[in-house]
Amino acid sequence: MRIGLYFGSFNPIHIGHLIIGNFVAQYTELDQVWFVVSPQNPLKKISTLLNEYHRLHLVGLAVEGNPLLKASDIEFKLPRPSYTIDTLTYLQEKYPIHSFSLIMGSDSLENLPRWKNCELLKRNYSFYVYNRPGFVIKDAPPTNVLVLDAPLLEISSTVLRGMIKSGKSIQYLVPEKIREEIEKGQYYKL
Repeated sequence: MRIGLYFGSFNPIHIGHLIIGNFVAQYTELDQVWFVVSPQNPLKKISTLLNEYHRLHLVGLAVEGNPLLKASDIEFKLPRPSYTIDTLTYLQEKYPIHSFSLIMGSDSLENLPRWKNCELLKRNYSFYVYNRPGFVIKDAPPTNVLVLDAPLLEISSTVLRGMIKSGKSIQYLVPEKIREEIEKGQYYKL
C-alpha cells in the first residue's frame, strides 16, 4: 500500500487539514493518508499543546467513516521530541510492504533543511507539497516532489485556540462533532 503521512500537532484538527488530507487521497496515486499526530514537534512549544490522546481522539473523530483517511498514534511509541526520519525508519521496519511519502505545505518544504537528516529524507522519500500563501514554489521541484494545487482555507489551529479562549464560536471551521467534543471537554479554555 502507498501511504501518505500528514504529520502535525492537529491542535486542534480543522476543516483545512481535512480538505488537504482528502484532496491528496483523492487526487494522487496514494492509497491512504495517515494523519500522524505528533506528541512533541521539536520546532514547536509543548506548553500550547492539548494532551496528545485528546488530539488523537479528535483526529479519529474527524476522519471517522472515510476509509482513505486514518488517525495514527505511531509517534506516541517513539522517543521525544518526534523527528520525521526516526518515524519513517520505524514505519519501514514495522510495515516493510508499504511505501511511505510525506505530505506537507510549501512552508514546511522551505524549512526542510532544519530537519534532522534532511538529506536522507530527500534522497529516500517522495513529497506531496501543497502551495501555501507566501511560500509558493517558484523553481522546478526535484523529481520526488509533486506540487499540488489543493484547495486551501485561511485557517489555523492557533487562531481557533484563540477564538475558543475568548469565547467565540468555531462552528463551520471544524467538523461539528469536533466542535461538540471540544466544548464538552472544555479544551483550549485556559
